[in-house]
Amino acid sequence: MSTTPMMEQYLRIKKDYQDAFLFFRLGDFYELFFDDAKKAAKELEITLTGRGKGDEKIPMCGVPHHSAKQYIRQLIDQGYKVAICEQTEDPQMAKGVVKREVVQVITPGTVMDTGAFHDKENNFLVALYATGQKEETTLAAIDTTTGEFRLTKLNSMDDLASELAVYQAKEVVTMDSFPEDILNETVKPMGITVSHVDEVHHHTPDHAVEGLDDIDMRNAAEVLFEYVQRTTRRVLDHVQTAEVYIRQAYMHLDAYSKRNLELTGTLREQRKAGSLLGVIDETNTAMGGRLLKQWIGKPLLDLDRIASRQRMVRSLMDYFFERQALKTALQGVYDLERLSGRVAFGNVNGRDFIQLKHSLEQVPHILALIEDIAGDDSTPLIEGADACDELKALLETSIREDCPVSITEGGLLKDGYDEQLDLYREAMTNGKAWIAELEKSERDFTGIKSLKVGFNKVFGYYIEVTKANIQSLPEGRYERKQTLSNAERYITEELKEKEQLILEAEEKSEKLEHELFLAIRDHVKAYIRPLQKLARTVSAIDVLVSFAEVSERLGYVQPELEMHGDVHVKNGRHPVVETMIDHGEYIANDLVMNQEKEILLITGPNMAGKSTYMRQLAHLSILAQIGCFVPAEEAKLPIFDQIFTRIGAADDLAQGQSTFMVEMMETRRALKHASRESLILLDEIGRGTSTYDGMSLAQAVIEYVHDTVQAKTLFSTHYHELTHLEESLERCHNVHVAAKEEDGEVVFLHKVVDGPADRSYGIYVAQLAELPREVIERAKVLLEEFESEADTTSASKRHERIQDEQIPLFDADMSQPVISDEEIHVLNAIRELNLLHLTPIQAIQLLDELKGKLKA
Repeated sequence: MSTTPMMEQYLRIKKDYQDAFLFFRLGDFYELFFDDAKKAAKELEITLTGRGKGDEKIPMCGVPHHSAKQYIRQLIDQGYKVAICEQTEDPQMAKGVVKREVVQVITPGTVMDTGAFHDKENNFLVALYATGQKEETTLAAIDTTTGEFRLTKLNSMDDLASELAVYQAKEVVTMDSFPEDILNETVKPMGITVSHVDEVHHHTPDHAVEGLDDIDMRNAAEVLFEYVQRTTRRVLDHVQTAEVYIRQAYMHLDAYSKRNLELTGTLREQRKAGSLLGVIDETNTAMGGRLLKQWIGKPLLDLDRIASRQRMVRSLMDYFFERQALKTALQGVYDLERLSGRVAFGNVNGRDFIQLKHSLEQVPHILALIEDIAGDDSTPLIEGADACDELKALLETSIREDCPVSITEGGLLKDGYDEQLDLYREAMTNGKAWIAELEKSERDFTGIKSLKVGFNKVFGYYIEVTKANIQSLPEGRYERKQTLSNAERYITEELKEKEQLILEAEEKSEKLEHELFLAIRDHVKAYIRPLQKLARTVSAIDVLVSFAEVSERLGYVQPELEMHGDVHVKNGRHPVVETMIDHGEYIANDLVMNQEKEILLITGPNMAGKSTYMRQLAHLSILAQIGCFVPAEEAKLPIFDQIFTRIGAADDLAQGQSTFMVEMMETRRALKHASRESLILLDEIGRGTSTYDGMSLAQAVIEYVHDTVQAKTLFSTHYHELTHLEESLERCHNVHVAAKEEDGEVVFLHKVVDGPADRSYGIYVAQLAELPREVIERAKVLLEEFESEADTTSASKRHERIQDEQIPLFDADMSQPVISDEEIHVLNAIRELNLLHLTPIQAIQLLDELKGKLKA
């Protein structure tokens, strides 16, 4: 296929960006060609056209330059990358094809347009580096819009999945040599875009890894900054010094538990409303909103740090009027972190500086108020915070309050800031005043009231007279300049001189003003570090104020915390559910767990609130360990090192896992990783299989937790037969959610009381769901039949009978073999299987294969 020089240029550039849509600048449009065009036309729902004719017609589509941002955002949201190719020379000066080059690659993890996501959301790019140890990886994370930079080491794939969930990473970058199995099993199933770098150069800012000796962390940082530099093509002066943290210093919440507990988003739609974050987020700044989300993802284990936050919250609650003044001041603070990022990137404008000035005006008031309210407790928080008074003074004297968005067309700086700029402005003002006076005097002299003096960028200044009035002009007074359909335009020598003076002053004024603005921007760059420190201080104050506001408004109390302690909650409430009840009153519940009650076996009617009761304890613990007060009348809680949940039912079709397989995997994580200091929430274990299978699994799990893990556990079940375990397991205790039946109707009391439940009321739940009346009536008849046929033996006796009737694997006389060598071989094969890595189809195929061996 023959190609034009321009298409040859396109193909040459595209060759280096095969994994991205190439937005190729042609005049006022970005054009896409070939497969890019076909795919973009479909994804963006724009018209696919073509370039050329016949068989050599090239698929083509395009978007206007001025509205490209919205189309790019659409592609990035879907996980694609976009390479922006601009004209880098003046077309009028070009010899041949205009020079073009890629100036930026926009990816899901390196978006700099803050309009692409909510102000209170981070956008982290994560780099992974393999340390060479089994399943051990080093993680580096950066938000290019705020400069936040973090490093940690992870020991397992579960830890990696958990951290990726905390960061809500949209893109992960690795070296080409990074283990593919980790990406396939952990990263890609989370829907994260994976990118690679083939080699690294030294792009890591020295200050970002200052004092860092760990070679693996430095290598992870190199991978991260290599990719950031390749894509953004920007200076990264705003990157903060690395925050190196140990995952074990925070409560561990795996990705499944975060999802099941709906900490930052609802289970189905990931909406903030309906999540724990949605309840407690009353922050006044974007920075505070982002920090609160981070705190929820990483509850503290350090009692001293928690107590420090609690004291601050208590003080803020005690000083109501001062807190309201603090809220008002915080509302005047803009996003200092992202303003710093725009300064570093060089895309800051005058209005950004006005926002920065207004923010700095509030800072002294904020620091003084928090010190007055919290006293010595505020010292660690505000120590080292610089109000940047000199910077505020510079912005006050330089930038106009009503400045435009553009930084090249003037109108940015105040009169009096620069003497030469004032002279240019005076010349422009005087010249324009002279022109206004010229129009008046010429109308008086000629008697033509419609005469006007105008200006356009092509012809400059002119005197315009309609054709009907031309005969009234004195001969030789004006020199003809331009003829219109209904008017003539003229010029005079004196007007030419004034025009030259005004235009020269305007041109020099705009150029000088732009240079002065860039100098101010460079001066502001020197304040990036103090501004970032100030941002961290203000955002932490904002979060603590939010805790105080929520705690006071919703009646939260300060929890008592201790290491290795008991759980004692009086009239506890679920923080989310209680705010969403639109009628009636939330039923509060007590919860006690101690050395005698480490496992609570919860039975009761379906839909009565068992899952709510379980989640409630998790939410109270998380709130307590981030320093917030909790919804209860009284609360005494231990420091939980981990929370594991198995709540809700969902397939994972992407990995070929059924609901039951997901249930078993989540249970496995709890049993494998929980410690004595952990909290385990298990809901309806075993319901995805046959009754006896499920019951046996549920009992085995309870016994294992009781005897081996010994973690505090809430275990909800509809197997009433398991309630006998209270008799054989000394630390297992029965509780149930009460219900009462009146006139054939069931009323769920939502109150948890001691003892086992006697039935599930499943038919009544079906009735509430409005199943056909015929189905409900038939179910009642069948239930009566089943119950009348049931063995009258107690639940515990029936279970003993089931165990007694099971065929033993080995005969009582162990000296005589009862199975063949082939059967032993099959048993060994089963023992070595890793069922969690098998899809249902693979499991069925393997089972058939083993069965065939037994028949042989």
